[in-house]
Amino acid sequence: MENKSKVIAYGILRALGILGGIVFVIWFLYQIQAVLIFICIAAVISLIGRPVVNFLKHQCKFGAVAAAITTLLMVICVISGILALFIPILIDQSEHISKINFEEVKHNINRLNVEFSRAMGVDQVTLIEGLKQSDFIKNFDISVIPTFINSILGNFSSLIVGLLSVIFISFFLLKDSHLLLDSFLVFANTGEERRFRRVFHKTKQLLSRYFLGILLQLMILFTIYAILLVSFQIPNAFAIALFCAMLNVVPYIGPVVGGVVMMLLVISGNFTADFQEVILPKMIYVFIGYCIAQLIDNFINQPLIFGSSVKSHPLEIFLVIVIAGLIFGIFGMVVAIPAYTAIKVIAKEFLSEYKIVQKLTKNLYDS
Repeated sequence: MENKSKVIAYGILRALGILGGIVFVIWFLYQIQAVLIFICIAAVISLIGRPVVNFLKHQCKFGAVAAAITTLLMVICVISGILALFIPILIDQSEHISKINFEEVKHNINRLNVEFSRAMGVDQVTLIEGLKQSDFIKNFDISVIPTFINSILGNFSSLIVGLLSVIFISFFLLKDSHLLLDSFLVFANTGEERRFRRVFHKTKQLLSRYFLGILLQLMILFTIYAILLVSFQIPNAFAIALFCAMLNVVPYIGPVVGGVVMMLLVISGNFTADFQEVILPKMIYVFIGYCIAQLIDNFINQPLIFGSSVKSHPLEIFLVIVIAGLIFGIFGMVVAIPAYTAIKVIAKEFLSEYKIVQKLTKNLYDS
């Protein structure tokens, strides 16, 4: 009887210890979430840059360090090119804002409102008066402006630290291809290393294809958007095209937001023009071009990317993204496909006796 009591007490203590350990791990991961984000971004960069590193090492006879540095410099050049595209526009816009005649802006907004209402056959709404009567304007506290500026400066310094951290981690992941694998094998029991290696290599292969496919998708959309906007002489066409293409990374919601942003920027780029003769026709043509680009993306780009990279049916992908979005929001929608792909590979290796796993992963290891 006494031994039985000891066993029960030991079981309770063991369960409490495990529960406490789980709580501690969750708390610890929450505290270092910024570091985890840096590692994830660096891992994505290493997955995208791995083909470049392999090419430099095998075809150009670069050493591991030289290949990693060269690849990382390419990534930095791409990021710098994107920033170089946007920063002059932001500076230019800030100069324009400082010279704005707000009385003229008020007149132009009301004029556009009158013309829009007349063109659409709806009752006219005085926008300025509507804004004045809104709860946001009535309750606006001017003291939030310096707080907002301070938060931007604080986030900028954090951004610099994060960028340097990502570059540092990315270098070692690109230099040593076994670094992630060795970290992954820590969780393998003795005798299970081979299966863990298979899971790691297959996941890396699928995700490398996926991220490279995403880059190709964004390049195609950027090209279509840029041609569309340049054709209609929209100011800052390349920056707008790049921004709207990057929004496409967020499934379903991103294209909608991108379309709205593009329409608003078409209006702002022709702010003083006649609405019916200039702005409305441009909006219609640009909207039609945007819809054609989305059709190309939805029916050509995405099936090729999802079909050949992550080996998943489009309906399967849709349901995974929707569920992830409902549970985790926008972030869940962005990471849904990579996370689901990794889960499928793990299930294929360790839970292949279940019919549902066999059904979902039957084509996963096809080349």
